[in-house]
Amino acid sequence: MFAKLGLKALHLLDAERAHRLALKALAAGLAGRDDGPDPASLATTVFGRRFANPVGIAAGFDKHCEALAATLRLGPGFTEIGGVTPLPQFGNPKPRLFRLTEDRAVINRFGFNSQGHAVVAARLGKARATGVTGIVGVNLAINKDSPDPADDYARGIATFGADADFVAINVSSPNTAGLRNLQAQAALAGLLERATAARAAFDPEQAPILLVKVAPDLDADAIAAIADVALSFRERGLGGLVISNTTIARPPGLKSPNANEAGGLSGRPLFQPSTAVLMQFARRIDGRLPLIGVGGVASGADAYAKIKAGASLVQLYSALVYDGPMAIGRIKRELAALLERDGVASVADAVGRDLN
Repeated sequence: MFAKLGLKALHLLDAERAHRLALKALAAGLAGRDDGPDPASLATTVFGRRFANPVGIAAGFDKHCEALAATLRLGPGFTEIGGVTPLPQFGNPKPRLFRLTEDRAVINRFGFNSQGHAVVAARLGKARATGVTGIVGVNLAINKDSPDPADDYARGIATFGADADFVAINVSSPNTAGLRNLQAQAALAGLLERATAARAAFDPEQAPILLVKVAPDLDADAIAAIADVALSFRERGLGGLVISNTTIARPPGLKSPNANEAGGLSGRPLFQPSTAVLMQFARRIDGRLPLIGVGGVASGADAYAKIKAGASLVQLYSALVYDGPMAIGRIKRELAALLERDGVASVADAVGRDLN
């Protein structure tokens, strides 16, 4: 993944092993940095927090918070660690991560492999104590055998709330049986009752932003139901939605021999369907909650399309697999150039421009 190791060399290795080596290289300072000032047009305020730019790194990149400071030095406006489960768990059997090189895509079926709340929270707390100040979120997951998923999420909020700027409740991974059922209207409302109560235990000035991450594989009725539940919790502490997770669909035209592997598909083939779902949510939400757009972002044009479809912020991950860490700086420059081309003074002014 990273230039000094060589993308081509890493791509000769098993995908999960290559990712582990890339994270170690990043933590060791071998991946370069892009921590200079961003164009003024990219600065934006979302959730009451000031972001130097709207381009973030999605959950799954640094699951266990092993390279936080180095990740932030790559220049993202924010990053999201995890998913993190309350108790450690191995996840699904290996192999469970596959490159679809011909399609610039990735399939994973990790199943929430996690070192658990205690280990990851200790790393995040240490990073904060030693001066890591960037905007950091935590993706909250559940243990595979959890008898009470809502309690898993509430425990995550209590554990990470002091050090995380935001926490994202992941009810949309396709790799844990039954998880996506939590997106159903009644189930989601019950879950958010517990989650907002856990957030309310913090001082209002210190409480983390509470987000929910949803799937791209939703029909219009499900989108409307989720949006309406989210809006009903807006005054009780829900800050926004992350749209979207990986897809279980396999769009026509995939060329890679790995295309039929089970798991969630991300990368270029996810861009169009995830952006379409984002736009549907944006129309239903109508500016009343911020949205984060995820799925297939690999260029400034991709980021701009998500923003114009209603996203206040965007996230990427698969692009780093194929373009390396300098992709973040390139995407920011391209986005700033597109804003200038269109006479848009700030990224916030572009949010939702394609909804009319």
